[in-house]
Amino acid sequence: MRELVILSGKGGTGKTSITGAFASLAPECMFCDADVDAADLHLLLNPRVEQSSPFMGGSLAIIRPEMCCECGRCRELCRFDAISESYEIDRFACEGCGVCVDLCPEQAIEFPVQQCGEWFVSDTRFGPMVHARLGIAEENSGKLVSLVRRQARQLAIEKGCNLILTDGPPGIGCSVIASLGGATAVVIIVEPTVSGLHDMERVADLAAHFKVPGMVCINKYDLNEAMTVKIERYARSRNMQILGRVPFDSLFVAAMIEGKNIFEHSPESEAAGALRSVWCNIMDSQVMNSLGIRDLKQVIQ
Repeated sequence: MRELVILSGKGGTGKTSITGAFASLAPECMFCDADVDAADLHLLLNPRVEQSSPFMGGSLAIIRPEMCCECGRCRELCRFDAISESYEIDRFACEGCGVCVDLCPEQAIEFPVQQCGEWFVSDTRFGPMVHARLGIAEENSGKLVSLVRRQARQLAIEKGCNLILTDGPPGIGCSVIASLGGATAVVIIVEPTVSGLHDMERVADLAAHFKVPGMVCINKYDLNEAMTVKIERYARSRNMQILGRVPFDSLFVAAMIEGKNIFEHSPESEAAGALRSVWCNIMDSQVMNSLGIRDLKQVIQ
C-alpha cells in the first residue's frame, strides 16, 4: 500500500486541480481529501455519498445556571474572553481548554464532546473516496485529517487498491502535519513567485522532518521562468526530484466549471500533456516505482 500526498505551501497553487487530473491516470486508486478546512476535491470528482458519520471533536464548556453562584472565577480565568457578564459562553470564542471546568468552585460547568463535522465514504467515476466537512469555526482539523486518512487506508485494503491519492491541506499547520505521517511520498505543487519559493521551502523542511521523500511540480511555470529556474535550483540543492513544469492554461478553469478534470475536458492540451509526463515521473521515481508501471502504461496508452 502506497500513499501519495499532494501539498502546497499556500492555497491557490492549483493543487486540487492537479490531484483531480491525476485521477484519470491512477488505476485502482483510493482518493482521500484531507483538506478538511476547505475541502473542494469533491467539486471535480462529484462523489456519491454511500456512508456518512459524525466527527466528534473537542469539548465545549456549558454553564449550568441552576448551579452557578456567579462568583466570577471562570470569567477571571478565561483568557479567550468567552464568558459574558451574564455567565453565558460564546461557543465561537471558547477554545475548549477546560480551565473553567477544572477550577469552577461549584462544579457548575459541563464539558461535553461536540460534533464538529462529518466524514464520508463515497464512490466516484474514478474510484472510491473518503472525505470530510468540518463545521464553521470548528477546531481539531488535524484530528479529522488523521481520521479520514485512517479510514481511506482501511477501505483501500478492503477494496484492493494499490495507491491512496491524498489531496492535502496547504501550509505547514497541524492539519498538514497530520496528513504527512506514514505517507510514501509528497508532491509539492509550487507556483513561480517569491512567496511560492518561500512556502515550498517550509513544506520541504516539514516533509524532511518527518522523513517523507519530497518531489516538486512547478505549476504555471511560464508566468515567471526566471523564478522557475530558481525553484528548480533549490529543489536540486535539497535532492528533491523535479517532476516537471505545467504551463498556465485557462482550460483548467473551463474544466472546473464543468466539474471535470483537464484530461476529461481537453486531453490533447499542452497542460494535459505536461501532467501526463509529471505522473509518469512520479511512477518512475525510486520511492513509488513498486506500484506497478505496467498498469500505468495501460492507462496512458
